[in-house]
Amino acid sequence: MKDLIKKFIPDVLLSWYHFVLSFLGAVIYQFPSKKIKVIGVTGTNGKSTVVEMTSRILEGAGFRVASLSSIRLKIGSRVWLNTQRMTMPGRFFIQKFLRQAINSGCQYAVLEVTSEGIRQHRHQFINFEAAVFTNLTPEHIEAHGSFEKYREAKRKLFQTAKKIQVVNLDDDNAKYFLEFPANRKFGYTLNLVSDLGFRVSDFIQATDIQTSNRGVNFTVKNIPFQMKLLGIFNIYNALAAISVGLSQRIDLETSKLALEKIEEIPGRMEKVISQPFKVFVDYAFTPNALEKVYQTIKNNFKPKKMVCVLGSCGGGRDKWKRPVLGKLAAKYCNEVIITNEDPYDEDPMEIIKQVAKGAGNKAKKILDRREAIKTALKITRRGDVLIITGKGCEPSIFLAKDKKIPWDDRRAVKEEFKKLKTKKTLKKKRNLT
Repeated sequence: MKDLIKKFIPDVLLSWYHFVLSFLGAVIYQFPSKKIKVIGVTGTNGKSTVVEMTSRILEGAGFRVASLSSIRLKIGSRVWLNTQRMTMPGRFFIQKFLRQAINSGCQYAVLEVTSEGIRQHRHQFINFEAAVFTNLTPEHIEAHGSFEKYREAKRKLFQTAKKIQVVNLDDDNAKYFLEFPANRKFGYTLNLVSDLGFRVSDFIQATDIQTSNRGVNFTVKNIPFQMKLLGIFNIYNALAAISVGLSQRIDLETSKLALEKIEEIPGRMEKVISQPFKVFVDYAFTPNALEKVYQTIKNNFKPKKMVCVLGSCGGGRDKWKRPVLGKLAAKYCNEVIITNEDPYDEDPMEIIKQVAKGAGNKAKKILDRREAIKTALKITRRGDVLIITGKGCEPSIFLAKDKKIPWDDRRAVKEEFKKLKTKKTLKKKRNLT
């Protein structure tokens, strides 16, 4: 039905339809964002992690916080999974969520804001206290028509948020997002030393950076941070959250305490198995994110062998990146298993073949995702690292005609690992007798 509507109704009418729905949602729930400070986080990668980190910092400062991301929804102490098909749910959903947050006594709401959500006016009639830009790389190109249009969609959040803007100064698109007027602009960087070349009210720089298989260490304005999360990309995520904290007059010591308490972010470089080899599950499904995950594992763990399981989302989404993902897997991994992910209405085997084309002779194609994980566990040995990407902590696999099946990469890993351990134990017992 949705596809038919999109096919026969002009884009202008569709846009007005979404705009009117946003207005109605705000009216029904009495424009809740007027009574709560809303932080919007946008970008290609890192949005969910920044939402989580920002929420922790605000809570650490004594505020009651609501948050909405692709990982989960949270209002105060109440937490539940995001089972929606969208990272940024529909207009009525968001306005209702904000109203519930107010009713529960929340002073802040931190939202993940997507380009598709912006295109459908889901950000309209929300008074944003602050907008955060993480980074931008090619994604959703087929949906938007071009990278420029994708970037333009992200821009609309910054046109709306005129109080506070937070921008990653190291991203190539930083100047573009700093063009829009705001009362205060905050920047964060790992690379800039003296001459900014950017118009910002304030900026922070991470120095004394150290990465290891135990986490990341860095310093901001003489305050040392020691985080348990892996990868330089998580330093960027932390700086974004720290900047939001500073914009709300939260000192660095409070941010330090909040961030250092984080053990892991669900489905983001999440360690599922520690011994006799390591298994990580990560959400990465863009080339940029996938490469950073592989680099983090290779540089920090120096595994004897890297085994990877990956796929690619279907439904006509960014077909260009499928062979690119396969090529990256072949570049960094010794064993590459391509499997099903979220095929939607496409033939899952055809998607697998397109990803495998980039991986060349290394590619092993296994349609069933559980079977792919089982096979990967069998070929992973002590000192190796297995990384499973594309789903993270998502609770479902989406199939044709809006059907979905319950799924969790982490649970599948633990179940198949337990079966393998049981088989090995039984085999040893038989050999002894």
